[in-house]
Amino acid sequence: MITGELKNKIDAMWDVFAAGGLVNPLEVIEQVTYLMFIHDLDDADNIRAKESAMLGLPYKSIFSKKVQIGERIVDGTQLKWSKFHDFPAARMYSVVQEWVFPFIKNLHGDKNSAYSKYMDDAIFKLPTPLLLSKVVDSLDEIYGIMTKIKDVDIRGDVYEYLLSKIAQSGRNGQFRTPRHIIRMMVELMQPKPDDVICDPACGTSGFLVTASEYLKEKHKEEIFFNKRKKDHYMNHMFFGYDMDRTMLRIGAMNMMTHGVESPFIEYRDSLSDQNQDKEKHTLILANPPFKGSLDADTVSTDLLKVCKTKKTELLFLTLFLRMLKMGGRCACIVPDGVLFGSSTAHKAIRQEIVEKNRLEAVISMPSGVFKPYAGVSTAILIFTKTGHGGTDKVWFYDMKADGFSLDDKRSPVNENDIPDIIARFHNFAGEEGRGRTEQSFFVPKKEIVDNGYDLSINKYKKTEYKPVEYPSTTELMTELHELEMEITKGLAELEGMLNG
Repeated sequence: MITGELKNKIDAMWDVFAAGGLVNPLEVIEQVTYLMFIHDLDDADNIRAKESAMLGLPYKSIFSKKVQIGERIVDGTQLKWSKFHDFPAARMYSVVQEWVFPFIKNLHGDKNSAYSKYMDDAIFKLPTPLLLSKVVDSLDEIYGIMTKIKDVDIRGDVYEYLLSKIAQSGRNGQFRTPRHIIRMMVELMQPKPDDVICDPACGTSGFLVTASEYLKEKHKEEIFFNKRKKDHYMNHMFFGYDMDRTMLRIGAMNMMTHGVESPFIEYRDSLSDQNQDKEKHTLILANPPFKGSLDADTVSTDLLKVCKTKKTELLFLTLFLRMLKMGGRCACIVPDGVLFGSSTAHKAIRQEIVEKNRLEAVISMPSGVFKPYAGVSTAILIFTKTGHGGTDKVWFYDMKADGFSLDDKRSPVNENDIPDIIARFHNFAGEEGRGRTEQSFFVPKKEIVDNGYDLSINKYKKTEYKPVEYPSTTELMTELHELEMEITKGLAELEGMLNG
């Protein structure tokens, strides 16, 4: 969420682009993303060099002394943001256009990699040295703020904010998931070094990036001191699909910047026959689009067999079950309608999850979580694919606050249920005795079945009513008489003063 000084700086940068003659919003977004990637490459290279030195591991910088660009050999240090951002405008423009941009386009040797595929058609479009110089200065200011606001995912936030300026943020149900919600879901699922993680509607790869960062935090030595696990982490762990090439390009750069060399980021309609993934992944983290409906002719017949519907939110749940390996886990965001919808398709997918797999948790989130871009009420479903049932009881949590105000401003507040959600989820033993009036509680499977597989928390939550005692009529009349006497006395005093 962009606010305050950061918002103002991005607004100013947008104006710089407009004044410089670049007015197509999507082109602006792409050019900003390229430049941020160039900046982050420098930062990431420095961090990895330091980490390798601390671990006693060899490291060769991508900006090593001589870099080949086409038929030319250039000094690699000239390609670093920290170097060229101090150049005069004309020289900076020449270096970025002729050296840096071709360098990042061909950075990845594997032409079949996600990065190479989506950088292939990338074009440097800033028309003048002055515009580049001003944009570089603006980004330096933005990154200066970023060092103080460490939780801001600037790539996603910038993209989201720019889309919001042209009223495209809600097109096709695409809403970027807030970073703190992503982090909560990752911490709930606790990815392991052997997991195969997928987001079938990945956008800018927020879930994949956060999962990779979690693994580096919690399993650094296990992954990076084991050749097999490191190779798995770099090349075989992360899968992301989307139908927006701009997002795929941003996602590929985002993953590479965060140290994942070769994620499988692919242009793919996940709901169509184009997606053949079956029992392939051990963990799915997703916030699929809630588009409402789509053309049934484009939907995979495998999905329609389980859940005959045109609603994307239901089809994606069916897809997750198909894509997961046995024992695979899923945490996904769904609109509230999925929990209580009365159509045959709604009931069918809920029954499929409860009866044939193991539904573990339903976390109800307040409607303001996605503001200012959407006010839809949502929930997080957490389940494990078993193929033979296993749902005994389901844990419900009524999330009332996420650390930000629930209005359009989304300002930081003290109230935050997220730490409590994570703590309680990982300590189900401590949840056993909780009553239905508390913020979290268990509901037996039988009760859910008896209620038509309704998963809305309000169906099971009990409200505790406290009796309110009001004063008697006699007491009220006495108070009114006393008040009337005071008013009469006051008026008499005022009249005396006026006549006196």
